[in-house]
Amino acid sequence: MPVQFLRQLTGRTRTRRANRQLGIVLAFIAGAVNAGGFLAIKQYTSHMTGIVSSVADNLVLGNAFLALAGLSALIAFIAGAATTAIMINWARHRKMHSEYAMSLALEAVLLLVFGLLGANLGAFVAVFVPATVLLLCYIMGLQNAVVTKISHAEIRTTHVTGIVTDLGIELGKLFYWNRHHDEKSGQYVAADRDRLLIHGTILGMFFAGGVAGAYGFKAIGFSATVPLAVVLLLFAIIPILDDISLMSALYQRQHRR
Repeated sequence: MPVQFLRQLTGRTRTRRANRQLGIVLAFIAGAVNAGGFLAIKQYTSHMTGIVSSVADNLVLGNAFLALAGLSALIAFIAGAATTAIMINWARHRKMHSEYAMSLALEAVLLLVFGLLGANLGAFVAVFVPATVLLLCYIMGLQNAVVTKISHAEIRTTHVTGIVTDLGIELGKLFYWNRHHDEKSGQYVAADRDRLLIHGTILGMFFAGGVAGAYGFKAIGFSATVPLAVVLLLFAIIPILDDISLMSALYQRQHRR
């Protein structure tokens, strides 16, 4: 990929097109991680609605341990989103090019950790399965917050319920019959075809990622996380290198005085 394209994709200066391009790719990765993670640990890790509901159910049923496990997964997701917010604001105050790229780089490293944990699941199930659940929830929170911050909440890559809801709203507008076709009347109902396209694309990419992740995990096991991590590192590396280059130049100027 051209360096300039990668710089625009995850750099500090944002465009709506770059936001959507990044969101589409990250939706694929989220789908792959979610589906692959389910095959690994029999639990979806981006579905916070289901996790919160399970906590309530288990509390009523007296399953305190399962309720605590669900609460821990929720806290891990929140912690991931909070980490992204901290990293972005820290970098933004220092006018760094990698204010968004750092979170993606961290996600890439954690995906590799997931692969390493998975290789040991068979030997230490009691320890590594709970740790893997928390790790994947943390990763999903981390990633969803990146795209949410970048797009000002226009795009989310793990929150499929919201995407489907927005799709339904716009489809309802699309098929609404306007008895009066005067668009200036103030009562004309029109679908936002641009929103239809982006939400439909993100939903499709999440599904495609789920298929790819499930197939990859079934075929090669936890090594399926490696190409996902490589893609994330590729996206993040240029803004990070830009910051390293600037810091190096600043350091050299300071020592020449």
